[in-house]
Amino acid sequence: MTIRPATPADVPTIVQLVRDLATYEREPDAVRLTEEGLETALFGEAPAVFAHVAEDETGSVQGFALWFRNFSTWEGVHGIYLEDLYVRPEARGQGLGKALLRTLAELAVERGYARVEWAVLNWNAPSIAFYRSLGARPQEEWSTFRLTGEALAALGAPADVPEP
Repeated sequence: MTIRPATPADVPTIVQLVRDLATYEREPDAVRLTEEGLETALFGEAPAVFAHVAEDETGSVQGFALWFRNFSTWEGVHGIYLEDLYVRPEARGQGLGKALLRTLAELAVERGYARVEWAVLNWNAPSIAFYRSLGARPQEEWSTFRLTGEALAALGAPADVPEP
C-alpha cells in the first residue's frame, strides 16, 4: 500500500469516495460537493484543505483522508482537523485507515502541531473501536455545535443599522 498526497487526477475518485461515505453515514442525498469545487479547494491559489489517498498494491485508490489545519489557543499551536477518513469496505482490514491516520500524526509531530482530532457518529461502533485501538479518546465533556442552513443565513444576514 502507498499513502501519498492527493493530486488533481485523484479528484474524481475522492468525490466518489465522499459520496460512498455519505451513503455509509446514512446521508446519501446530502453531498453537494463537485469535482470542480474540490479541485479548487485542494489545488487552487490558496488551498486551505488537504487530502491524502491510500492506494493498494495495484495503484488503485482505496481510501482517503481530507483535513485542514486548526489552531489551539490554549496550546498556542496548530493542529490537524480530520474532516473525512474513508476506506472502501472491500479494502478494510488491510491497514489503510491506520496508515492514513499515521501519516497525519507524522505530519503533526513533524510540524509541532498539538493534536489530530475529528468527529465520529455515535452509532459508528466499528470506527469508534478502531480509533480507540490507536489510542484516540472521545472528548466526552464537549458537544459539537453546527450553524447551517436557515439559522446560518439568519445570523449571517446584515444587521439592521439604524440611520443617524
